[in-house]
Amino acid sequence: MLDTKPMSQASKQEGAVYPIAIAAVVLALLVGFAWLPRVLGSGSGASGQAAPNFTVELVYNAAALATPPEAPPATVSLASLKGKAVILDFWATWCPPCRAELPIVDKVFARYRDKGLVVVGIDTSEDDGLAAPFIMKHGYAYPIAFDRTGAAARAYGANALPTLVVISRTGAIVAVRQGITDGAELERLVEKAL
Repeated sequence: MLDTKPMSQASKQEGAVYPIAIAAVVLALLVGFAWLPRVLGSGSGASGQAAPNFTVELVYNAAALATPPEAPPATVSLASLKGKAVILDFWATWCPPCRAELPIVDKVFARYRDKGLVVVGIDTSEDDGLAAPFIMKHGYAYPIAFDRTGAAARAYGANALPTLVVISRTGAIVAVRQGITDGAELERLVEKAL
């Protein structure tokens, strides 16, 4: 026989606690995932060191790296960006903090590209073919490359995603940041790199 008595007020309140507790745990995990890498360290490559060279395959918006009438390149290397301030954005489509940081990086790119900033998003730690459709869907303007072997990520200690590397015009590492970097901090680092 089914109990058809109305739910008591205490039972209703207990039922409401569970969704709040779950939301609090999820929020704590997201905040921890985004900021814990900063507390524990910010990747390899100390500020001021020469940035290691890399070569990665461009998979989206290669034309942003070409000077007309040049054809868009198939790959990009740090050596090919000599004399420019560079942001390397190591990310993956499966990474929620990466997806949250992409519009921040795109906004900084739009603001500083005419001042000599180059941004290369480097998709890593996932299967080929996922980055271009994702970026195209969201309309980000900077070039995206695929780190097929993971060599570029290893060279910069990008063992947690997202990882941003800011490189000066002289080829020195200005900063390495793991976790979400806010727009104001990223602009401050770009100003140092320019």
